[in-house]
Amino acid sequence: MQTSSALESLAALSHPTRLDAFRRLVRNEPEGLSTGQLVDASGLSQSTFSSHLAILVAADLVVPEKRGRQIIQRANIETLRDLMLFLAKDCCGGRADLCEPLAAELAEFC
Repeated sequence: MQTSSALESLAALSHPTRLDAFRRLVRNEPEGLSTGQLVDASGLSQSTFSSHLAILVAADLVVPEKRGRQIIQRANIETLRDLMLFLAKDCCGGRADLCEPLAAELAEFC
């Protein structure tokens, strides 16, 4: 991941509504959620939430999929992985012993 892509992803996640929506989508992988479900969970109007969703899509954090009459939103796990690796790539100056706790904690959730 390039620095510019990382910054775009971090900027997209820097709003509480977008961060909450993205985390909700990550929790619901691989099925995803309909746009309506995300709107309902946000408590915002459709138009306001759509603005937030567009930012997540533009940052390649969310991928919309048409399923019949619905648009299902899915977290782009590849972009999430790339961002996490970008942030941790130079972790602790290459000292694996210092990065092990981070890796172990991440492994617990996967």
